[in-house]
Amino acid sequence: MARSALLNVMVQAAMKAGRSLSRDFGEVQNLQVSLKGPGDYVSQADRKAEEIIHAELSRARPGYAFLMEERGEVAGEDDQHRWIVDPLDGTTNFLHGIPIFSISIALERQGQLVAGVVYNPAMDELYTAERGGGAFLNDRRLRVAGRSKLSDAVVGTGVPHLGRGHHGNFLVELRNVMGEVSGIRRLGSAALDLAYVAAGRMDGFWEQGLSPWDIGAGILLIREAGGFVSDKAGGQDMFDTGDLVAGNEAIHRALLKTLKKPVPAR
Repeated sequence: MARSALLNVMVQAAMKAGRSLSRDFGEVQNLQVSLKGPGDYVSQADRKAEEIIHAELSRARPGYAFLMEERGEVAGEDDQHRWIVDPLDGTTNFLHGIPIFSISIALERQGQLVAGVVYNPAMDELYTAERGGGAFLNDRRLRVAGRSKLSDAVVGTGVPHLGRGHHGNFLVELRNVMGEVSGIRRLGSAALDLAYVAAGRMDGFWEQGLSPWDIGAGILLIREAGGFVSDKAGGQDMFDTGDLVAGNEAIHRALLKTLKKPVPAR
């Protein structure tokens, strides 16, 4: 596949940070870990990966703004472009030695997502997308799965943990979806969940309490793989609401309907 110069910059930054994460993953028991919030850890590895990505992207495109998980908003002279970066999505997996974590980098131009990269260094899987150019896993073109019935579908989600999310609301949604689908999966990395939907490995996905850096690249991957992404109201305010529903057209529509159901009667 041919990549633009811009996408190559993103890939190089992700892979360089990935090499750093891979080294630290091998020494995970020796990492110094600080508690950032209940159930939400930040490590030396996380900060180091973010520094690498920031340095690589800043050198290649001086002046672009950033929105990063650890540093937050970083203003730039160019107000038309913004990098959206999660240097380690799936930190809890990482710290427990589970090889399901990723680096997510997206680029906004005038508020529109135009390029995205999700990289799992433990499995050496690189997902890339550019607006109008399709989505790829390494060099293989991606398409969302073709299943049209929830009863045949495997659907991903994220479970709100200690100190985060409305557990009661989620349990209602989970109960409703469980009664309609073939299976539910929880990977622990929203960026990879969305990449898996783009790759057809999962048929759909929903979650609430997400941040832009969790989902920026994944949204574009799914769109470029022929899928649909919205907030739970069916709109396009995922960055503001923090909730997201995804799948092919039929699964996306069915999930939206199912998530609106009341608590089932006993």
